[in-house]
Amino acid sequence: MSDWNDKIISEFRANGGRVGGQFAGAPLLLLHTVGAKSGQPRVNPMMYQKLDDGYAVFASKAGAPTNPDWYHNLLAQPRVRAEIGTDTVDLVARVTDGDERDRIWDAQKAAYPGFADYERKTTRTIPVVVLEPAR
Repeated sequence: MSDWNDKIISEFRANGGRVGGQFAGAPLLLLHTVGAKSGQPRVNPMMYQKLDDGYAVFASKAGAPTNPDWYHNLLAQPRVRAEIGTDTVDLVARVTDGDERDRIWDAQKAAYPGFADYERKTTRTIPVVVLEPAR
């Protein structure tokens, strides 16, 4: 996974936030977190949904039975940074629930049906995380 992520990260940075392949044309950001156990910086590419005052990201892990490591990292340290296009922004993460989660998640599945496939593959509720500007 690390090699795969490293290639996407390099392509993202070399092309002003755009990549090809399975992510061609999709909104992609690079999420910077701090390892919950290691304390080491981590960077993960992921699709996002633009919101009025922030971004939503999805801890889908392609429908795996467990949440991705980056999700655990931001629970431990919700202050994160994201590269979006050629900009880098400081953000604070919060996990959504209820109607807010459902509204954002349903919009993501409608726009990108692969997320509905991920949901069908797992018994867990896929977390929807909102990243809001740090104040």
